[in-house]
Amino acid sequence: MIVKEDNILVSVTKETLENKKVKLEIKVDPEIFEKGMQASYLKNRKNIMLPGFRKGKVPRKVLENYYGEAVLYEDAIKEIFPSVYDEAVKESGIEPVDRPDIDIVQIGEGEDLILSAEVDVKPDVNLGEYKGIKIKKIEAVITDHDVEHQLEHTQQENARWITIEDRGVKNGDMVILDYAGSVDGDPFAGGTAEQQTLEIGSGSFIPGFEEQLEGMNLEEERDINVSFPEKYHSEELRGKDAVFHVKIHEIKEKELPEIDDDFAKDVSEFSTLDEYKADIKSKLQESAKQNAKNLMENQLLDKICTNAEVYIPDVMLETEINNIIQDLEMSLRYNRMDLQSYLQMYNTSMEDLRAQYKESAYNRVKMRLVLEAVTKAENITVNDEDREEEYQKLAEQYKQEVDEIKKSFSANEAYMDNSVLVQKTIDMLMDSAVLIESSAENNDNNDHD
Repeated sequence: MIVKEDNILVSVTKETLENKKVKLEIKVDPEIFEKGMQASYLKNRKNIMLPGFRKGKVPRKVLENYYGEAVLYEDAIKEIFPSVYDEAVKESGIEPVDRPDIDIVQIGEGEDLILSAEVDVKPDVNLGEYKGIKIKKIEAVITDHDVEHQLEHTQQENARWITIEDRGVKNGDMVILDYAGSVDGDPFAGGTAEQQTLEIGSGSFIPGFEEQLEGMNLEEERDINVSFPEKYHSEELRGKDAVFHVKIHEIKEKELPEIDDDFAKDVSEFSTLDEYKADIKSKLQESAKQNAKNLMENQLLDKICTNAEVYIPDVMLETEINNIIQDLEMSLRYNRMDLQSYLQMYNTSMEDLRAQYKESAYNRVKMRLVLEAVTKAENITVNDEDREEEYQKLAEQYKQEVDEIKKSFSANEAYMDNSVLVQKTIDMLMDSAVLIESSAENNDNNDHD
């Protein structure tokens, strides 16, 4: 690539097209183009053979006389275009959101090289009302029932499984079993397993399977008749009747610990149940406050985005859909599944999946553009104090030293700055919002009936 110096020999004219496209006409001085031609020649000469010359030793002038200078044009333009285009973008003041479509307008020895570059650019946002927006106030309320529910959840997590020998299987038990499934007498892929663990009532198996295990005793064998759902992930088995031959090897019953002071000592840092309950309530309250804050922010941002007008180019939507699908793939890999299996499970196609995410992608892109516009309109910036505060928060969140957090973000400070900038903008908008109590909102609505 030709790296240009301070005096860039290029002129640019800009034409605004429909649908947030811009066409740049870039005029390149012959001297810059000549550098590209020479670079193209040097790049290709090692592969050139002509009568009377050894391979790689053909002079440029001889090559151009033999083939015409056009033989070097393609690589010459490739050499100079990145730096020329970057400068043209700076001079024209545009923000491209995609790669440009390039055309050659004029080219030839001793003439200015003229290129056209058509590209989608970041759209302008027409902000509507964004300050003083009325939103419903959401209270963070935690009750004793919430605390008890969390206690019961922890109790379940700390349950023991006790082997049972004197009764049959019942709902809630854990069993270890063998099974072999068949459809029309023929086995099918994935239909056979040995020493499989299954919690009765968990809904892990197809409908009707677990219920028919109830009452079975140790080492008992039984045939179970079931039907695969019409939307089963395996197309070959959808709606098919199947028979599973099962054998029970072990039955286990869940034993729950008593919720008392000893329980509190076992599962927490506290000595008494009352202290543990107080800690649970405090943490639930903090979580509820954050959830209420998020819900109110979402209300506010939805209204501000509704008030704003912006045309979003298709390329930005497609890029955002790609991002959403990449996030999905990462989540699937975490759960040991690939995208193709996911599509088969839900009987859908990549085309349908992209269409499904289009609205979500539109909303995400619009919200991002609107927040950027508000940030610019309010001249909100990030300073060193903001960064230090964010580093401190992250250090507390991840239980690391501040210096460790700084080191992990040293190569990506722009990401940190953008995250802080977005939150500062949202905080400013929330500070200006008008919180309406539920009763006041109802009265306001009644006044307009």
